[in-house]
Amino acid sequence: MAKEKVFVGVSGGVDSSVALLRLKEAGYAVTAVFIKTWQPDFIECTWKQDRLDAMRVSATLGVPFITFDAVEIYKQKVAEYMIAEYREGRTPNPDVMCNEYVKFGAFYDFARNNGADKVATGHYAQMVKRANSYELHRGIDSNKDQSYFLWRLKVDQFPHILFPIGNSYKPAIRAEAMEAHLPTYAKQDSQGICFLGQVDIKDFLSHYVTSKQGDVLDTGGAVVGRHDGALFYTLGQRHGFTTLTKQDTEKAYYVIAKDIIANTLTVDHTPPTCMGTRVTLCDVNIFDQNLPEFCSAQFRYRQKPFKIQVERARNGEIVISLLEKDIELPSVGQSCVFYEGDHCLGGGVIQKF
Repeated sequence: MAKEKVFVGVSGGVDSSVALLRLKEAGYAVTAVFIKTWQPDFIECTWKQDRLDAMRVSATLGVPFITFDAVEIYKQKVAEYMIAEYREGRTPNPDVMCNEYVKFGAFYDFARNNGADKVATGHYAQMVKRANSYELHRGIDSNKDQSYFLWRLKVDQFPHILFPIGNSYKPAIRAEAMEAHLPTYAKQDSQGICFLGQVDIKDFLSHYVTSKQGDVLDTGGAVVGRHDGALFYTLGQRHGFTTLTKQDTEKAYYVIAKDIIANTLTVDHTPPTCMGTRVTLCDVNIFDQNLPEFCSAQFRYRQKPFKIQVERARNGEIVISLLEKDIELPSVGQSCVFYEGDHCLGGGVIQKF
């Protein structure tokens, strides 16, 4: 019987390296594929070193290596989307779009069109097989779980997706890589959005978005500081703006509202929270089309899940009601992802609250 053919997306990091290792040891016919993405000219290029690291891992394991050029699709669907969302005053989630359009979009299609039975990545998530279906579940390492970023996957892709490291904790992954003498075993994890590297998001956006300084207001409307442009900030943020008084005993300020037209931020010493708030979601993607009336949700990566009630679900729009106290108020444009325990049910984009 012929071995199943798997194209493995490798980034030059330890997670995808171990994913490749595990699939080879499991008997699959694996091909390592480095996905080349876009980086702006003003950011120091890192993809060449990452590609070299991925090639070294492939050579160590004795598996074929190819490069897939996803520069244009990444630029259009991830980078330009992010810039456009910030211009409109929304807080986008480019990692979600990268998964939909690049890793499980262009790369997935490339792999399947070139004879791959399955596609694999180094995500910390799990694809669980049931009697007649598959379910997306959290990775067991709660500190690394990436199911939040995968809610826009398509159900018909599930049987063809593998997440080889989702059943492991990060320290075990590094130990496994070291034992196998993989050259990436000690490589530091990448942080933030992949094409930004060490560049601050505000610095990146300043190359594409015209902004001007504006006032930071307290809840009474008094000016208490200055900021570099309201569109750069998100609700709950406590850094990146200045206040008029700087005392060691001063409490932190949190952004609780922003007005893009007036170019102002409103801040308070208490983070913005909500209870009983109704949140409307658009661009909804629910995996089995039967979202339960009561389940849990997350507005942010690594946020503690909270209980919600689904009030209405129709025409690609869902309205939910928050049932717990002290939930951080979300920003428009962020993802809201639904769960039943570890089972990811899908999600939507926050439209209003």
